[in-house]
Amino acid sequence: MESKDTTLKWLSVVPALAMIFILIPAPCSTFTLNCSEPSQPALLDALGPVFSLNALRPVVNISTVTNISMAFILYGILGVDEKSQLLETYLWLNFWWYNQFVSWDPSQCGTNKISLPGKKFWLPDIVINEFMDENTAPSVPYLYVYSDGKILYALPAKVVSSCNLDIYTFPFDIQNCTLTFNSYLHVVRDIQIFQSKSSELITQQSKRVMTTMGEWELLEITSNKLTYKTANGDGIDELAFHIRVRRRATLYVVNLLIPSCFLITVDMFSFLLPPQSVDRSSFKMTLILGYTVFLLIMNDLLPITGNTIPLINVFFSICLALMVASLLETILITNLLCASKDFSPMPHWVRVFVLQILGCLMCLQSKPKGSEIDMGQRSASKSTAVKVFPEERGPVVEDKTLQELRNLGRDLQALRLHVEQQDGGSKSSEEWIQRRLPKVKPSKLLFIFISLLLHARCDSFLQNCSKPDTPSLLEALQPVFRLKSIRPVMNWSIPTNVSIGFTVFGILGVDEKAQILTTFIWQSLVWKNELVSWDPEQCGASWITLPRKLLWVPDVVINEFMDKNNAPFTPYCYLHSDGTVLDGHPVRVVSSCRLDIYIFPFDVQNCSFSFNSYLHRISSMQIDHPLSTEEIFEQSKQVMTTMGEWELVGVGVQKFVFPAADGEDYEELRFYIRVRRRATLYVVNLLIPSCFLITVDMFSFLLPPQSVDRSSFKMTLILGYTVFLLIMNDLLPVTGDTIPLINVFLSLCLVMMVASLLETIVITNLLRGSAHYPPVPCWIRVLVLHILGRLVRFPPKPRDPQDSTVIRNPAAQEMKVSSLVEEDRGAPELKELRRLSRDLQALRLELEQQSSEEWIQVGLIIDRLLFGLYIVFISVSFVTIIIIWVWSHNMA
Repeated sequence: MESKDTTLKWLSVVPALAMIFILIPAPCSTFTLNCSEPSQPALLDALGPVFSLNALRPVVNISTVTNISMAFILYGILGVDEKSQLLETYLWLNFWWYNQFVSWDPSQCGTNKISLPGKKFWLPDIVINEFMDENTAPSVPYLYVYSDGKILYALPAKVVSSCNLDIYTFPFDIQNCTLTFNSYLHVVRDIQIFQSKSSELITQQSKRVMTTMGEWELLEITSNKLTYKTANGDGIDELAFHIRVRRRATLYVVNLLIPSCFLITVDMFSFLLPPQSVDRSSFKMTLILGYTVFLLIMNDLLPITGNTIPLINVFFSICLALMVASLLETILITNLLCASKDFSPMPHWVRVFVLQILGCLMCLQSKPKGSEIDMGQRSASKSTAVKVFPEERGPVVEDKTLQELRNLGRDLQALRLHVEQQDGGSKSSEEWIQRRLPKVKPSKLLFIFISLLLHARCDSFLQNCSKPDTPSLLEALQPVFRLKSIRPVMNWSIPTNVSIGFTVFGILGVDEKAQILTTFIWQSLVWKNELVSWDPEQCGASWITLPRKLLWVPDVVINEFMDKNNAPFTPYCYLHSDGTVLDGHPVRVVSSCRLDIYIFPFDVQNCSFSFNSYLHRISSMQIDHPLSTEEIFEQSKQVMTTMGEWELVGVGVQKFVFPAADGEDYEELRFYIRVRRRATLYVVNLLIPSCFLITVDMFSFLLPPQSVDRSSFKMTLILGYTVFLLIMNDLLPVTGDTIPLINVFLSLCLVMMVASLLETIVITNLLRGSAHYPPVPCWIRVLVLHILGRLVRFPPKPRDPQDSTVIRNPAAQEMKVSSLVEEDRGAPELKELRRLSRDLQALRLELEQQSSEEWIQVGLIIDRLLFGLYIVFISVSFVTIIIIWVWSHNMA
């Protein structure tokens, strides 16, 4: 039974060996194929030997360069991701090259071309260096093969490429992105790339076939060719295409710029509202709330990037800053207009500078002193009144009339002074008022080969080539290909040394909630295959490129890898005559990383890439790094094309030996990648607006609560701040590990706003509801009016003795008036005057009783005390947070 199985397995190898024995002895001219008849089946039969050579670069002499001609058509511009610095396009790619193993007579075979599956032929490993994701375009399996050996390979590609996006002039920005085509592995002595169409023709064809007429417009495509030098001195041929695209700005102008101009115009015209009679501060606070709601609605239209701040964001910030500045000005002016009665007399230099100089400059002349004119008019009216009555009623009536008029004058004067105190009508108030300035299976065959391998001498694996060409070398390597399942050593006790190197090509993003870092690296592995050795002169080459699947590859993994590698697939590796294998391929690494965002947005993250063999122990595989960390860092800085939110600041390395579960040890090579977040975006869009709003809340204490509804103002401010936080919610990190310090900062701002609102409610109750309060207790009077009042420079007001007499003894006045009524009941003029006097006196007493001046003064002192405590607490808290930020940033 075993003999039968062995016989069957050997029979399965005979066809391949027979094909090779038929192909190899033939001279180079035998690659001219002969067809038995002019039909496609006959041509397919003739191409059979060529299909077995699909692992080889299709040249007879390994030193012959394969020239790849390429062109593309840009079919669609799908979008731009400013934060990740990615451009998404759709291309139609065309590649042409010659396969020296293919040639036939078209008249003999009936056709000059045939379409066949691409997997039957060698395909060049042409990649786009900036490609950062998997090609999700429909796969095209076929290619065209021409009678002269020319190959045409066409395929679509959805390209997600890195691009250094400059959005400073958004939405009028023009982006210049590069697509660099080159062979990922082959050096310039193996593959060279040429452009088959001119850049102008590519641009014209692209504009003609593009069906997407969205946000982006193609301007032009240019190209240049260069050679990139590798670390070992070899060159790689590169063909770079520069694609210039322009953003269509109409949408942003209509939806962003024009409404912003409208709102800032409204804010400018709001200066025409008279602050004496209109609550301008509430109007402006509502306008700021409307502007933040507008930005919330239009937030999806704005670009998000961590590299530069777009000019439009600066424009919005200026608009918001101007609105906040005008609001602060309104608060100060309202304080002058409504609370100037408590001010000291205006200094002379202020009167000269503001009233005379700035007043003339603003075409506002200083008002004449109205009190003297008013007094003159009143005294004149008094004298007139005195002159009228004597003519009609005689001397007795004159004396009584004068006495009554004097009483009436005193009441009117007291009433006038009381109204002036409430309305800010004093001389000092008028002068202050004028100061206002308008974000292997194992098989038995395998065991036979292994047994032969273990008992053979080291030089038994020296490959002998029948000819100095690549097919002979491929045939000589067939035994090695069949041993690809085993570690390529002559002695099992000898470990395989694997050198690991990489270059960081792009930092694509960080997910704080999932604790994941996404990067794009170029990884290279170098090891020695002891089963391979040949004479370069005998075989005609000192190296050969082969599909990776034909050789043993070490199982080196990145321990932190958390997702599928979506980087473009590159199938080839270099095999040298001494057995050295160089395997390089791009890797899109989605790795776990312990992210510390406590000092966000000034955080520096230290993530690790741990390279080790997943299965092999230290007795079987040892790993090291040929390049120093400084060389890795410098190479990464040179080739990185993304200039997004994250910046590479350092690379470190450390080697560890850990025990495995079976008692053996394994090696781990751990690279540390230090990246720093660019904080400009978050400072401009988060911290500065928050400071603006907390400043507005602090200045709102200057609004006089007697005449302005400060609680509504503060409630609107809190609503605006919550809308602002809703707008910027996407910028804040989300994590369940630690609370970022910026969240504490924002929460502190909100807490202080709410606390100041509660304080305003209490003070408003004291100032406007104290008419129903009992007299101020003695201990409150002493503690608040005398102690705290002097502490906050708000001493108690002196009481007017005359007003005190009137207030304390209203009955005496009534008795006085009654006695006068009893004295003369017959004069109708005196009756009208006395009735008018009683009405005025009652009005005066009612106004004075409603004022409750002591409770009002208690409220004002408490308001000023809490204002000072608010400033101290905000200052100490902000300075503490800034110190923690700086200290943590320096320690990171």
